Order: sequence, then C-alpha cells, then structure tokens
Amino acid sequence: MKNQRGVAMTGLLLWGFVIVFVAVLGMKVAPEYLDYFKILKSVKSISAGSSDQTVPQIRAAFDRYADINAIKTIKGTDLDISKDANGVVIAFAYEKRIPLFYNVSLLIDFQGSSSGAN
Repeated sequence: MKNQRGVAMTGLLLWGFVIVFVAVLGMKVAPEYLDYFKILKSVKSISAGSSDQTVPQIRAAFDRYADINAIKTIKGTDLDISKDANGVVIAFAYEKRIPLFYNVSLLIDFQGSSSGAN
C-alpha cells in the first residue's frame, strides 16, 4: 500500500485562514505606517532648514507639508519643538487605533524625532 501525500482539507482551510488574516492585517496596518513615514520625512525636512525660524513658523511649515502630503493624523500644534547643540529638534508621538473586526482593535504607538533618536 502506498502512502498518500498531500494536504488534508482541514490543513488547507487552516492555512487559508492564516494567510487571509495576515493579508487583511497588512492591508489595514500598511497605510498607517506609510503615514508615519510621511510625517517623519516632513519633520526631518523642516528641521534641516529651520535654524532661524520661530516655533509658530515651524508649526505652520509642518501644516503646509501636511496639506501637500495629505497627512491628517497630526497637526503642527501636536509637535514638540526644542533646540539642542545640533539645532532644532522636532519630535512627535501619537496613538493609532485600527479596528480589525467586531470589537477587536489594534493599538499602535508611533513616535519619531528629527534627531533620529526614536
């Protein structure tokens, strides 16, 4: 008698469920990470050219970047702006709750800084 090879139907269904779950999770989380990287890029760009600007000017510059890049997550008023030996440091932190299904959500804490120390 030969041994049968292949995947059982229950194994196929289980792996199908896992693959679909990971795909749905990725489709919901990926846009939030793209937003985070857009915010981080904007903050670093503004910080590089803001050594002689005031805090309100820096906040307004971020709001302009946010309008151009369609960033709705945070505003210029949410930024923490300080100075150190290397110049202006712009930092931010926020939470994003991503509904997955029914009453299950994923909460991600995002934080970043123009100094590179996240």
